[in-house]
Amino acid sequence: MAKVEVKQPIIQEISDSIKDAQSVVIVDYRGLTVAEDTQLRKELREAGVTYKVYKNTMMNFAFKGTDCESLLPVLEGPSAIAISTTDATAPARILAKFAKKAPALEIKAGIVEGTFYDAAGMKTIAAVPSREELLSKFLGSIQSPITNLARVLNQIAEKGGAGEGAEPAAETAEPAGETAEAEA
Repeated sequence: MAKVEVKQPIIQEISDSIKDAQSVVIVDYRGLTVAEDTQLRKELREAGVTYKVYKNTMMNFAFKGTDCESLLPVLEGPSAIAISTTDATAPARILAKFAKKAPALEIKAGIVEGTFYDAAGMKTIAAVPSREELLSKFLGSIQSPITNLARVLNQIAEKGGAGEGAEPAAETAEPAGETAEAEA
């Protein structure tokens, strides 16, 4: 079998995985121990992120003509790719968090929803909370005024309304038209 025939399925696998990706992150994994690499893969897998090591030339062929083409300049040295099709910030968030424990891991660059980000940009993306966290904060902010209103209404009901001794004000004012006729 020719080398091209062996490489074509790998290039196709990379192309298929980045086709529907919300985010693609390239990292330099040099210096990670086997235990650290295993832990990183486990955390990424639990978040639904695909993490694989491919040859740069294979990624180079797969990236051409796609949104990931802007990642070609960072494909130098050992590179691994983290791909997420569900949560756009998950790969950056998990990789940045893991890089704090294992400084050997270096985020090179990434594509998030079609936009290229360098290493500094990926750190900013990593600071964005997950979709679930954002939704829970949003729901909490919506629910808070309703909860406060319910609490106030409950306190008013417990006190017996506006007050037991208060009577409604009697209407003593005469309409303006009648007063003018009486004076004339």
